[in-house]
Amino acid sequence: MMNKKYAPLFESYRFKNGVELKNRVVMAPMTNFSSNDDGTVTDEEIRYYERRSEGVGMVITACTNVTANGKGFPGEFAGDSDDMIPSLRRLASAIKAKGSKAILQIFHGGREVPPELVNGDVVSASNIPSGEGKTVPRELTSEEVASIIRDFGETTRRAIEAGYDGVEIHGANGYLIQQFFSPHANRREDQWGGSLEKRMAFPLAVVDSVKKAVAEHGDDSFIVGYRFSPEEPETPGITMADTLALVDALSAKKLDYLHVSVMDFWSEPRRGVEDTRSRIEIINERVGDRVPVMGVGSIYTADDAIKALESGVPLIALGRELIIDPDWVQKIEQGKESEIVTKLDKTKQDELVVPDPLWNAVLNAPGWFPGV
Repeated sequence: MMNKKYAPLFESYRFKNGVELKNRVVMAPMTNFSSNDDGTVTDEEIRYYERRSEGVGMVITACTNVTANGKGFPGEFAGDSDDMIPSLRRLASAIKAKGSKAILQIFHGGREVPPELVNGDVVSASNIPSGEGKTVPRELTSEEVASIIRDFGETTRRAIEAGYDGVEIHGANGYLIQQFFSPHANRREDQWGGSLEKRMAFPLAVVDSVKKAVAEHGDDSFIVGYRFSPEEPETPGITMADTLALVDALSAKKLDYLHVSVMDFWSEPRRGVEDTRSRIEIINERVGDRVPVMGVGSIYTADDAIKALESGVPLIALGRELIIDPDWVQKIEQGKESEIVTKLDKTKQDELVVPDPLWNAVLNAPGWFPGV
């Protein structure tokens, strides 16, 4: 019997477009490095997602590149051509067969793309590297910017044809969409850079392109979310004040949800607002009545999750914890929350169904995973 304290996690959630999730728990998007060299999904990846898709209400996949020169990681599955639709369909079908909604995360890596993956053609809003010793990207031409915006729409069409329930636009974690919004990465003086409004132009144009593809190829039941990182450590860099302006603009676009990318749900602002509440609470207060906000970050136990939900956000995403314990949701549902594992057991790769490339990445990331 489930402890009634955790019942709110299992209330269904209905988006404004009428689509209903069976509960409030979402699998967060996590790179797994495990696809084939040609960009198709592997059997190991399919098994990894199947192992984690039964309990949660919605699965957001690892990011898929919308253009060939946007590939951000080795072993990333691709969405940049129609040839990839069968591969994309395989993954969507596997997730949905377990009773979860399948959301394809779409992105372009920008200046974070490893040169060896794209024949050296690393591009960004401007020719500013992300740090010392990092690749200096080539500044995109206006024509290329317009082309990439269209590519986000094209990959959305592929997601619809492949049977996904939605897409998440990846505007977080320092990739191309964030690079255009960032005063650190974007030093342009054309329509795509300069003032805060001009730095918002690319992210908003991508949203419009995606929404247009949905209107032409899908229907109202297709979910469109947007993920963003609320602040950057650099100066100049994105501040909370910038982000509040962005979420205001995004909330006018009739998106189905906003997904805040932070390492810790309760992390507080660095600068840009005089407020000691968490970034997620501030964002939810600002736009939560207009667009649902999804929270994430260092949620490991059932108590962590219920505390996060009590902050007022309607949806909670789990990333690392679902690698550590794929049965997290089911254990709470069965009243076995005391059996939840919160530290990685390094002897249980097979039982946890984690592909070798992801397992190796986890073991080589000290401090990122409890137990590593």
